[in-house]
Amino acid sequence: MTISDIPSALKTVIDPELNLNIVDLGLVYALKLNETTRQFLIEMSLSSKFCPMGESILSATKNCMERTFPDYMTEVTLVWEPEWSYKFISEEGLKTLRGY
Repeated sequence: MTISDIPSALKTVIDPELNLNIVDLGLVYALKLNETTRQFLIEMSLSSKFCPMGESILSATKNCMERTFPDYMTEVTLVWEPEWSYKFISEEGLKTLRGY
């Protein structure tokens, strides 16, 4: 397993308000893998500090990783810098939001 395997797993975590995965939304800021401690460290944000689904998204992120990679622990850290904006959405995400 490599760090490059993580985004495909995280694409199963959907922001229920925007109906788009957290990777294409650009909510995932950093992915780190510590092989020594067998731990993933994920830094991510939310679309708003007032996101009513925030706890659910963070929990789903952790659960997804621990279900997909059961031999590893996962720590998800919520960060607010840089502040998320629509500019962070991937091309694929924009196509999905536009209905293409």
